[in-house]
Amino acid sequence: MASHALKRSTLLTLCACVLVAQSMVAAINLLIPQLSSSSLHPSHSEILWTVDAYVIVFAGLLIPAGALGDRWGRKGALLGGLALFAMGAATSALAPDAAVLIAGRGVSGAGAALITPATMSLLVQLAPPRDRPRAMASWTLAIGLGGLGGNLGGGLVGQFLSWRVLFAAMVPLAALLALAVVLTTPRTEGTAHSNLDPLGTLLLTAGLVAVLFGIIEGPTYGWSSPRIVGAFVAGAVLVALFTVHALRTRAPLFDPRVFASSTLRAATLGTATGFFGLFSLFYVNSQYLQGVKGYGPALTGVAIAPLTIGMALSQKLAARWAHRPRPVIGGGLALIGLGLLGASTADAGTPYWTYVCWLLVIAAGTGLCMPPLTVGVVSSLPAHQAGLGSGLGTSAREIGAALGVAVTGTVLAAHPDLPHGMGPALRTVALLVLAATAAVVVGYGNRTRARTAASGAERPPARAERPRTLR
Repeated sequence: MASHALKRSTLLTLCACVLVAQSMVAAINLLIPQLSSSSLHPSHSEILWTVDAYVIVFAGLLIPAGALGDRWGRKGALLGGLALFAMGAATSALAPDAAVLIAGRGVSGAGAALITPATMSLLVQLAPPRDRPRAMASWTLAIGLGGLGGNLGGGLVGQFLSWRVLFAAMVPLAALLALAVVLTTPRTEGTAHSNLDPLGTLLLTAGLVAVLFGIIEGPTYGWSSPRIVGAFVAGAVLVALFTVHALRTRAPLFDPRVFASSTLRAATLGTATGFFGLFSLFYVNSQYLQGVKGYGPALTGVAIAPLTIGMALSQKLAARWAHRPRPVIGGGLALIGLGLLGASTADAGTPYWTYVCWLLVIAAGTGLCMPPLTVGVVSSLPAHQAGLGSGLGTSAREIGAALGVAVTGTVLAAHPDLPHGMGPALRTVALLVLAATAAVVVGYGNRTRARTAASGAERPPARAERPRTLR
């Protein structure tokens, strides 16, 4: 491992990169009304793809993108990701029609897939072990702040400016971040252990994209429609083929047997569960504040800002209690579930500050559980595969987020309007979160098997290792 200390400037730069990448997941949602009435004249399907293209490409490429950074250079992967992100944003800003806008969103999603695992991998490589929990807490806080920043930025642009401004602003912002990375972030050792495995990468990426397509589009086309059933079947088959291939090849993208670690299984489930609940809230929040409370887009973006306070305060506690991950994770996920139950009672007559109290409970739970969950995923793999670990963890985040939106949207669709459907939808998600919390806590109980699996993963492969280089 490179003998670099993690400087504050490096930490801030890496967190800023992941914050910006995550913000574009949420920002587009508040621009849908303006896009619908724009000169592009997008169809309903094109509006959906404008929202979904970024998420599908982002989540589908995370695991191979993480492996790419581990093998060929994390700093180079981060800079390449920022370049792709800016290229896609420029394409979207100048789009003459909806098809080009969607293509630009996909290119930006590919850039985000390089940015996110590279930032975490660099933190793992640069931070000494005693500082790693605090660094992970800052990184996960940046993920949460990205969602809030996206809501705020999208709301302000949607009310006062053209939708093109949001994408145009990302270009100089990405350039500034790239300059900051060049100036503050050292190169770290690459590794010959990480493998790109072209066939495995193709199978896993295609499988994840098919599953994500089914989850995201299920409420639109119907869960039993041939298109959605076909997507899930194709995804299951492709992931199964990847598993068979990875178990047989000498140099797989990653060995599926790493999931023998109970910690990795529990951390992955917990990560998906947390974002399942959080994005369910994000999905109904803007509709509730605008459609029920009568707030404008800009005020809606500001109204969810108190989530920042709960996350920022509780993530410090998470870092302080890093030596006791099981109760911290269980307590954090339980707070998310309880906060959603509380938010499900909100209606047109609920005072804003009462609603904010439930937002703060959800934020506190997110800030508590996400840092140790992130550490749980990364620490279950050897240090030289930190980028791959980040890809696994972030894939779980995005799949959980997509499921949260899909389940919430499906329950809402079964009711005549949002005021009647919001309560049942949030209660359904809350109960699922609490049930999954129990499974996560049980999974974290078997520490001996987790440590054995993790230490076994540290053993170098039998084949000869190439010399390491700094990238």
